[in-house]
Amino acid sequence: MQLVTQSGCPDYTPIEDHGIIGDLHTVALVGDNGTIDWCCLPRFDAPSVFGSLLDAKRGGSFSVSVAKAERTKQMYMPDSNVLLTRFLAHDSVAELYDFMVPDHPSCPKACARQIIRQVRVLRGRAVVEMRCRPAFDYARAPHQVHTVEGLGAVFTSPVGTLALRSSAPLRIEGDAALATVELEPGQTLEFAIEWGGELRPIGDPEVSRLLDSTLAYWDGWLRHSRYQGRYREIVERSALALKLLVYQPSGALVAAATTSLPEAPGGGRNWDYRYTWIRDAAFTLYALMRLGFTEEAAAFIDWLRRRCLEVPPDCGLQVLYGIDGRPDLPETVLDHLDGYCGSRPVRIGNAAAGQLQLDIYGELMDSVYLYNKYGQPISYELWEALSRQLEWLEKHWEEPDEGIWEGRGPRQRFTYSALMTWVAFERAQRIARQRGMPAPIERWRDTAAAAYRHVQEMCFAPDRGAYVRYPGSSTLDASLLVMPLVKFAAPSDPRFLTTVRRIEEYLVSDSLVHRYRVDGSDGFSDSEGTFNLCSFWYVEALSRAGRVGEARYVFEKMITQANHVGLYSEEIGPAGEALGNFPQAFTHLALISAATNLDRAIRNHPGPPARHCHRV
Repeated sequence: MQLVTQSGCPDYTPIEDHGIIGDLHTVALVGDNGTIDWCCLPRFDAPSVFGSLLDAKRGGSFSVSVAKAERTKQMYMPDSNVLLTRFLAHDSVAELYDFMVPDHPSCPKACARQIIRQVRVLRGRAVVEMRCRPAFDYARAPHQVHTVEGLGAVFTSPVGTLALRSSAPLRIEGDAALATVELEPGQTLEFAIEWGGELRPIGDPEVSRLLDSTLAYWDGWLRHSRYQGRYREIVERSALALKLLVYQPSGALVAAATTSLPEAPGGGRNWDYRYTWIRDAAFTLYALMRLGFTEEAAAFIDWLRRRCLEVPPDCGLQVLYGIDGRPDLPETVLDHLDGYCGSRPVRIGNAAAGQLQLDIYGELMDSVYLYNKYGQPISYELWEALSRQLEWLEKHWEEPDEGIWEGRGPRQRFTYSALMTWVAFERAQRIARQRGMPAPIERWRDTAAAAYRHVQEMCFAPDRGAYVRYPGSSTLDASLLVMPLVKFAAPSDPRFLTTVRRIEEYLVSDSLVHRYRVDGSDGFSDSEGTFNLCSFWYVEALSRAGRVGEARYVFEKMITQANHVGLYSEEIGPAGEALGNFPQAFTHLALISAATNLDRAIRNHPGPPARHCHRV
C-alpha cells in the first residue's frame, strides 16, 4: 500500500497542527492557519457543520486570516482553553482569539453554543480576510445564505440554521459569506457563529466581557487540581483537554472529538470516536480523582450507573454508548466524502457497539472500586446492578471475544480479557468486604482464581518468555503492560519482567510502542502508527519495575511528541505525524497516570535521568 504523506495532500492542514476550543457540549478544531475545519453542532455526535478536515472541497470551513502574513504561531491563553493564533508579517502583527463559552452557571447562558472569534491588530496595518462556508449534515444538506446589514448573515438548511454575527460588512459569494477589512493598530474585528441563533450586534465590549468570563471559568476550574509534580504544564493541559471532551448534560466523556481520521493515511482504519466507551471508566476516574476533579468523577459514575440499570435482564453491557446513553449507533459510510488526505472510507456510527469485549467489566469494576474508596460510597441500587453484570460475566467470561483493540477478524480468547475478568471479580470482593455489601463472595473468589490461573497457565509462552496475545499465539500485545497497574502481577515478577523485555524487542521503536504487530488477523492488512496509550503504559511499567531513569527518559521524549499546544492524537506515524482521531482522551488519561506515578517513583529513587535506554 502506498501511503499518502502530508506533502501529498497540501489542501489538508495536518492533524497535529490544530488546537481545540469547546463549550462542554461540543468542540471545534482550529488550524494554526486560523481555519476551523471540524465542528459538529450543537453537540459532539451531531452531524458536522464544518468538515473540511474530511473533505477539503465539500466539507465546509470557517477561516480567518491576515493577508501577507509570513508565519503563524498558536498557543493557549494561560490556564485556559482559549486559543490564540498570532499572524506575523514583516510590517504587522495581529492576533486571533478563538473560544466558546462553557455551559456553566458562572458563564452567561445566553451565549452558549457559540464560536466567538476576535481579531486584534497590535502593530502595523493588517488586512483581515474572513470566509465562512458551512456544509450541513456532513455536506449532505444544501443551504442558502443571506445577509442583514449591520448584523451579519444567516445560513439556512433543511436540518438547521447558523447565524453569523459580524462587526464588519459581509458579502455573499455562492453559498459563503466573506469579509475583507483593513485594521489599524488597536482596532478589533469580531465574529460569532451560533447554531439556531438570531442575528444581533456584536462588538469588542461584548466579546471582551465573554472572554473575561471564559478565562475566569477555566482558571477557577483548574485551581481544583491537586497536581504539584514536575510535569505540571503537560498534566494540566491534558486535564483541560479532557474537560473539553466531557458532555456536560450527561457527564459522559467522548473518546475523541473527531471521526475517521486515519490510523494509516490512505488506509481503512478510520473510526468514529465521538462516543463513550465503558473501558474508559477506570482510567477516567483514576485520572480525575488523582488530580482532585471529584465533580467530574461523580458525574461519570452517575452515567455508568444509568447504563447498568438500563441493561435488560440476562444481558451484558454494550462496549460503547452515545453521550446521552443511547445504545443504537449504526455504522454508516459517507461515500461522498474523500476523507483526510484521501483516506476512505469515512464512517459515522460505530459497529463496535455490537461487539463482545469482555474486558470492559474489569475496567468498570475497577472504576467503581476507586470511586467507592476515594470518592463517595456507592449506592445499594448501583451495587445490585453491578452484581447482575457480574452474574452475566460468570457465565460468559470463557467465550472468545473481539478484545480491547476491537478487531474485526476472528474472535479469540484474548489474554487481556481474562486478565480484566480477574480484575472485575477481585475488585467486587474488595467492595463487598469494605462496605459489607451482600455478595456471593465464594463464587466470585473461585471465578477470579479461574481467570488468574487461565492467564498464568494458558497465556504465558515459555518459549517466548512472555505473556502472549491469546493461548497458542506467539504474538505480543502491549495491553499486557497494565498487569502491575491493576495489581495482577508484581512489577518485579519475573514473568512480567521478561514480557516487558520481549515487548521492547518486538514492539518498541525509539521509545514508542506498537500495540501489536499487524499481520492481518485483526481484519486489516494496512499498517498503523505507534499507539500513544501503550507508550504511556510502557512508562508506568518501567517506573514500577524500578527502571526509573529509563521511564523518565521515555516519558520526556513522549512529551516532545505532543503538538504545539500540548495535544495528542491516538497514534504517531513514522515521521512523527499525528494519526487517528484527535485529541484522544485515552492518551491524555494515560499521560496523567504515567506522570503521577513517575513523580512518585522519582521521589523514591533519587538520581540522574538515564542518558539512553536499552532497546528504545
